[in-house]
Amino acid sequence: MSDQTLITIPARKGKAARVKKGQIIKVINTHGEQVVDTWAFNQDDLNEFMSMEHSRPHILKVNPKVGDTMLTNKRRPILTFVEDTAGAVHDTLMAACDRYRYELLGCKEHHDNCTDNLHAAMHELGLHAPETPSPLNLFMNIPVHDDDSLSFDPPVSTKGSYVLLRAEMDLVIAFSACPQDIVPINGKGLKPTEAHFQVLS
Repeated sequence: MSDQTLITIPARKGKAARVKKGQIIKVINTHGEQVVDTWAFNQDDLNEFMSMEHSRPHILKVNPKVGDTMLTNKRRPILTFVEDTAGAVHDTLMAACDRYRYELLGCKEHHDNCTDNLHAAMHELGLHAPETPSPLNLFMNIPVHDDDSLSFDPPVSTKGSYVLLRAEMDLVIAFSACPQDIVPINGKGLKPTEAHFQVLS
């Protein structure tokens, strides 16, 4: 893969890529209302990965902003928000959807899910993720209300908006265009769409 190639994250599926320290990853909300679950793993040790539990006490926010650096489970920098044109609304609280989530939502048959998408995307690179870390849910709108309750709200991102993330180590980045079509995290139309990303020099 050459730098700046536009890579598709297919609707309801995942994609992964290797990224060198200092490179910028541009994650594009192509159609404007698609949540993109995002993971990052230390390329040399996949047991070290971006951790929401370790990042929140570092940035002291549940919603990262430009200038914030996400940490690994060893509390080392892994991704920094460099630019955000998508409304600066993302989520660090929700686990990746999985077969059990959809069973609880009433699905009787298989439903595409971000957990399976992560592992399939890593497998395409010949890699095995040792677990499914809680993802950085780009463009996902989970407001914390005055009574401390949460809700699943449509994204505020617009068509073509994006975030730029700087790699703070050699890493593997993985994405899932979330297939959630029961609660409105992918917009009120409940239709997951493709998204795109680029690895920039």
